[in-house]
Amino acid sequence: MTTEKSNIEIKKPKSDLRKRADEVKDLRCKNLIAVLEEPSDIKNIGTVIRNINALGVEKLYIVDGKKRLPEEWEEMRKRKSLLKPSVSAIKWSFVKTFSSTEECIEHLEKKHFISIATSPHTKGKTNLYLQNGNYTQKRLAVWFGNEARGISDLAVQNCDACVQIEMAGIIESMNLATSTGIVLYEITKQRREYQSKNKRGRKIDPEIKAE
Repeated sequence: MTTEKSNIEIKKPKSDLRKRADEVKDLRCKNLIAVLEEPSDIKNIGTVIRNINALGVEKLYIVDGKKRLPEEWEEMRKRKSLLKPSVSAIKWSFVKTFSSTEECIEHLEKKHFISIATSPHTKGKTNLYLQNGNYTQKRLAVWFGNEARGISDLAVQNCDACVQIEMAGIIESMNLATSTGIVLYEITKQRREYQSKNKRGRKIDPEIKAE
């Protein structure tokens, strides 16, 4: 007596994390990149990765001139120093490193991204409080500076606008991880609202301006 092999393929059940990834796929903000310029604290990097994952930012670029991080994302995903502060978000968030600010700027310009800097008022630039900006540009990169020195003059010069969080206290500065969370929350909220109303991806005006 012979037996025939079943042609029915038995599929393995998806893990809870994979199911969650599928559920939130449409909530991600396409063509939105956060850029960290020379961050010095690995824990801050991990927390920022957690922020961008939670808020649905598509990618994180890091200018890493001191080579603190592996060049390949696959290697980053195994780093305990990133796994713990990111609460494993590094496994689900794409991160790319650059050896210099110039290299990152060139890459973004080649891909036709508009850049904005999180920076105090800068003469000669469009300066906005966070809540007054329109961030629904087709391709947008949001730059954040070093914890101590802030963002470089070169990065600011190559950005279309400077955005700052309106402060109401004596201390007018915030931790890098905190500021990325606040800024990217406002930007992703606007972009998700826009995406939901324009599902066909209609091209939008790339000009940065106050509402």
